[in-house]
Amino acid sequence: MFALGLDVLRLVPRRPFQTREFVGQFWFVASVSILPSALVAIPFGAVIALQLGSLTKQLGAQSFTGAAGVLATVQQAAPIVTALIIAGAGGSAVCADLGARTIREEIDAMKVLGVSPVQRLVVPRVLAMVGVAVLLNGLVSIVGVAGGYVFNVFLQDGTPGAYLASFNALAQLPDLWVSELKAFIFGFTAGIVACYRGLHPSGGPKGVGDAVNQAVVITFLLLYFANFVITTIYLQVVPAKGS
Repeated sequence: MFALGLDVLRLVPRRPFQTREFVGQFWFVASVSILPSALVAIPFGAVIALQLGSLTKQLGAQSFTGAAGVLATVQQAAPIVTALIIAGAGGSAVCADLGARTIREEIDAMKVLGVSPVQRLVVPRVLAMVGVAVLLNGLVSIVGVAGGYVFNVFLQDGTPGAYLASFNALAQLPDLWVSELKAFIFGFTAGIVACYRGLHPSGGPKGVGDAVNQAVVITFLLLYFANFVITTIYLQVVPAKGS
């Protein structure tokens, strides 16, 4: 799997680039991911707002509810939600497609003809999942913050002005950059895992189904581990605002 990731990075600048395949895969992954991501982001933002609202009220720091909610949503919830939807919806479809091609021996036929399956099939799919993940991360961030605002103001009697004004108290621009970096890495990881399992199924059609399940589970495990590593490095390198 690691070797496949290196091959993808090596073949990205190589020509000819499969533009038609990339556009088709980008549109497909986006079409199956946009609505679920937006719908999942709403309860995520609501839960974060309700939990933080109760906690800050106990501590007497209601004015920081908005800032804490934005930090939690943008830094953690948005990239995680994006990656889970990308892996569960787009990644499973990519894995099933490549797995079906493999058991029909299309991949072997491409190799015999001197066509690289990685350059022809894997690179466009991985880049499409990366692009969709980065763009969806922004959408999920906006929807999550908006959902948190609505729930805080209407259910917890928060002050709209204080919620919005507290954004600048703790949040800073690097928080958005690290969120997009996470989405980029998560999308790349989901694409590599889905393509690898799709290219290496076993046991015929049943093996394709098993490969899809394995791809989703492996992606989830890698995403949480990568999120922990990136967050730890970020908190050590970038100082908190006001510190």
